[in-house]
Amino acid sequence: MTVGFIGLGKMGGPMAANVATAAPGLVCFDTAGTEARMPSGAVAATSISDLARRCTTVLISVPDGAATLSVAREIVASDGPTVDTVIDLSTIGPKAATDAAALLEPAGITYCDGPVSGGAAGARAATISLMFGGPSSVLDAHRSLLESFTGNVFHVGEQAGQGQAMKLANNFLSATALAATSEAVAFGIAHGLDMATMIDVLNASTGRNSATADKFPNRILTGTYDAGFSTAHMTKDVGLFVDGTAEVGALATVASAVTETWRGCDAAMPGSDFTEIWRYVFEN
Repeated sequence: MTVGFIGLGKMGGPMAANVATAAPGLVCFDTAGTEARMPSGAVAATSISDLARRCTTVLISVPDGAATLSVAREIVASDGPTVDTVIDLSTIGPKAATDAAALLEPAGITYCDGPVSGGAAGARAATISLMFGGPSSVLDAHRSLLESFTGNVFHVGEQAGQGQAMKLANNFLSATALAATSEAVAFGIAHGLDMATMIDVLNASTGRNSATADKFPNRILTGTYDAGFSTAHMTKDVGLFVDGTAEVGALATVASAVTETWRGCDAAMPGSDFTEIWRYVFEN
């Protein structure tokens, strides 16, 4: 197995650095500049086509479905590609994942989706969770590679797109918890309650959630707002969740309201960390 990594951004960069320790000679490519971003010990490809000729397994970490589909097309169009497996670590939604699988399948390339959760800090520490959608045989063959940069690998289904469905469900709940907790804390402050006291009470009560356990005590109360995941990305993910519910006819009453809150925050606070939704809720 020879391994390539496409996309060396906030998540891709640290994941690739961990992969490089397990896959000597890792081949990397990033449209924003490969040599400046790739980890020590890796080898730079000059293009996606160049990488596709040198690798059997390709990991992708790109911003959206359009980028994944562009990568898939370039791999298929490569002259003499050796790629037989693509594992997409991006969050792009089930439809884009199934579209990518359909593009690659005629070329004899298996596409699997493995979106990750845990933020940039988790990517650096190799503690992120990966939600794998694809054949169990492919997962078995790549498990040690995936475990080189993750803390938990979950096989959620045999089909491409099922990892995306799991990731969007997770991020919708995370987004809802943070937005709802922000509203609850703003309500308490309006009644003269202290934020820190509220968080202590919530964490000892039935209102405990990921926002009260982590985001508020570690990112918001401290004023650091440094979770390493942008408001723009969370807004994209909850939007993908709503789109996905429409595709399968699932209810999205809560999701639609949550998405509007996140879109308002992203418009008002471009470039913000997603924990800054507290400021948006409190100030509005």
